[in-house]
Formats: sequence, C-alpha cells, structure tokens
Amino acid sequence: MTEEKNNIIISTDLEQQFSELLSHIQRQRTDTSRMVNEKVLQTAWYVGGYVSNKLKNQEWGSKVVTQFSEYVHTHEPKLKGFGRSNIYNMVKLYEEYSSKQFIGVAQHYLLSHHVQPVVAQIESKEFVQPKTGQLPNVAFVQPEIGQMPEILKLITLSNHITILNACKSAEERLFYILYAHQEGLNKRELARSISTNTFALLLGKKENLSKGLLRQYPQAPLLFKDTVFLDFLDLPAKHSEKKLRDGILSHMRQFVLELGKDFLFVDQEYQLRVGESTFKADLLFFHRGLQALVAIELKKTKFHPKDLGQLEFYLEALDRDVRRSNENPSIGILLCPEADRVVVEYAMSRSMSPTMVAEYKRQLIPKEKMQKLLNEYCSFLEISEKE
Repeated sequence: MTEEKNNIIISTDLEQQFSELLSHIQRQRTDTSRMVNEKVLQTAWYVGGYVSNKLKNQEWGSKVVTQFSEYVHTHEPKLKGFGRSNIYNMVKLYEEYSSKQFIGVAQHYLLSHHVQPVVAQIESKEFVQPKTGQLPNVAFVQPEIGQMPEILKLITLSNHITILNACKSAEERLFYILYAHQEGLNKRELARSISTNTFALLLGKKENLSKGLLRQYPQAPLLFKDTVFLDFLDLPAKHSEKKLRDGILSHMRQFVLELGKDFLFVDQEYQLRVGESTFKADLLFFHRGLQALVAIELKKTKFHPKDLGQLEFYLEALDRDVRRSNENPSIGILLCPEADRVVVEYAMSRSMSPTMVAEYKRQLIPKEKMQKLLNEYCSFLEISEKE
C-alpha cells in the first residue's frame, strides 16, 4: 500500500519510518528549548542571588549595579538581557522565589494535594503536559538555601518577570506559573490573563455551572471562567447578537485565547436538523482536553431561564446526531452581558445537562477593583486555612 503526500508517492513502511523520525526531531527540539530555558533561568537565579547578597550587605548600591550592567555591555556587547532593570528583575526573581513564604505556599499546594516529596534533586528533566485541570507532573523539591525550586523551570524567564511585577501574593504567583505552563502562554497572553483576573475567575465560587456539568466534568470549575472580556471587539453599549457574533468571528484568535487554548472552532450558526425544522447554534467548538463539542449561544440581553431550555435542546440534538462514539457529552455555554446570580443558581440547580452561564464584559474591570477582589479572595484563603 502507498499513500500520496504532496504529489509524492510514499510507501506505508516509509510513512511509518518518516513519522518516527519526525517525532524524534520534534522531541529533540523540545528538549533543546527546555534545556536552553533552564540555563537562562539558572543564570538569572545566580546573578540575582549574587547581586541580592551584595545589596543586602551594603557592599553594592544602585550605582554599582549600573556600573556592572555597563561593564557587561562593554566586554560582551552581544550579550543581551543584562540591562540595569533586567538585573533588578533577576534580584526580584531570586528574593521572591527563595522566600519562606513562596516555598511554604508551593509546598502546601503541590506536596499536600498532588505531588509526593522527594529527598534528592529530580533526575528527569522532562516536564509532561498535564491533563486538563491537573497540576503538572513535576516534583517540588525543598530547595537548599539559594537553590532554585524546580517548579520555576515550567515557564520562561520573561513569563516569570511578568508574574513577579504584576502579582503580589505567593498564591497568585504560583497559580500563574502553573496556568501559563498548562495553557502554553507567551508573555503577552500571560499579561492579558493577569489583567483579566483569571486567578479569581477560575478559583472563585462557581454557581453558574449545572449539576450535569459538574457530574460529567468535575474539573469544569478549573476550566471555564464565569466572565470573559471582549474589550478587543470595541462593542457599543447597544449591539445586536449578529454584531457580537461577527465581532467574535473577526477576532477568533483573541476570543479563543480568552476562553482557553483547548478550544477549537468548528463553525458559526451550525445547523441542527430536528424533524422538519432546522435550528442554528451560534458558535460550535470542540474542546481537546475534554474531547467534547461545546455549543455557545450568544445573548445581547440579561440572562433569562428560558434561554437555558433552548441551549439544552441544542445539546440533545448534538449528542444524538453529531457527536461521535469516541466523544464525551456535549457542553453548552450561554454567553450574556448580565446575569442575576440568584436566578442563575435557581436555573442551574435542577439542570442535568452539561451547561453553564457566563457573562461577557465589553471593557476590562478597573485595576483597583481587581485588586480589591484579589484581596478578598486571599483573605478567604487565609480564613479557610485557619479553619
């Protein structure tokens, strides 16, 4: 048997050999990138620790740090990343992540809930992409004084700097390290996740999820936000559902990033033939992690319980006529500009279909309000730990 690839006839045996060789090349490239990232982090950690000690012992001052930066530039002009501000970022990296507070928080969440402690350093350098909703398969080692925690190697130095400069609590920093790793976020995508307060939106109390969704997908609270920000659409205060849908289609990449990277777009106004009638689901996606179709219904008005019946009808049609045998039950998301939380809770309390209600906001929440929400959530964490 043969298979034609780009007008070239390839035998089945060669196809298998080529596939194995390509997989090896891809693994090597991934390993190389991982090793490069580790070396960059180790260098930043060492420089940060060295300068930190000099500053704490008052052997160096701000002027000396500037002189060192200029010295590096003069002697190694091709060596980038050692400007004055970058050096201070390295100091912050060392001081914040070697602090007892961060080490304690990381151990509490990683060792207590997901990872067994080990005595020695991890020998394997391979980091496995975690299953959706789970923490990475990486052991957290109690570092010796000055030793870089293994958990830091999950993301790049630039992502760490973004987290350090934008997040204040150890809990929040740990969350974004794990979230950036799980979602494969670059610096810009991570910055947006922080600005839209993903930390509180994913970890807050969820009353917008149906019992059916929680039963079928227990990890749903860690996958779906109850608020998405569509500021990139520049929607006016009054807009039609068509304008909302067209805006999303024109900015699909940003919309998918807002939802989560595991969402794959299938179609708009997806036709569902039931009896002699044809119905149209506004947006249809496929979630790779959950292996399920996701229908999103767009509403321009405040949530009403009757909207849920329409969505459940679409899910029934998808499961009967579209879903494949190897796929899980379809999920429905009702996206509206406003929702009374009590009404949502009542509507969801008896829904056995995998559905949820999410609000969309045309503009980002002001930073001051997000900080207030974060402080309230951190206070909740403290109270829970004491209890």
